[in-house]
Amino acid sequence: MKKIYFIRHAKAENFSQGVSDYERSVKKKGFKDIDTIGSYLALQGIYPDVIFSSCALCAQESTLYLAERLSFTGPKYFLEELYYAPCEDIINIIMSEDDSVDVMFIIGHNPQLNELVNSFSQEHISKIPTMGVIALEFDIDSWSELEENRGNLNFFIYPKQFKYYIPNQIRTKLVI
Repeated sequence: MKKIYFIRHAKAENFSQGVSDYERSVKKKGFKDIDTIGSYLALQGIYPDVIFSSCALCAQESTLYLAERLSFTGPKYFLEELYYAPCEDIINIIMSEDDSVDVMFIIGHNPQLNELVNSFSQEHISKIPTMGVIALEFDIDSWSELEENRGNLNFFIYPKQFKYYIPNQIRTKLVI
């Protein structure tokens, strides 16, 4: 069984003059959202074997902060391909991953993440919100066996789900 957690980067600063989309950093609210999602993942015992992230600043910051929240010290790769490259490029990266890896996080951007999720699953997700996480499971032994429509949706979470109610287990893990 292989699992991929598709994670959209945290909320980035608004566009400002002289700063490209690639250079925008995570907002204060974005870091709170990472705390919420990181606490949920830790509470569920969800930890990656490897993290692939876009090179854009907001994705890098999201990756590093989430890894810190999960006490993850394993490999983190920051790839140009995860910043608006064709989905086929990302699929090739996934399919070439070593089979000793069972769980991967892919941290990137819409519309790519949406396209990937919708191609791997029979579910249709119209938009992954910032810091949204879609967990797909694949009944395969090797990443090279990855095929369209073979992923099963395990869950789809995002920070606004916790806006009015944060379970005590998550609340006690948050550092605010």
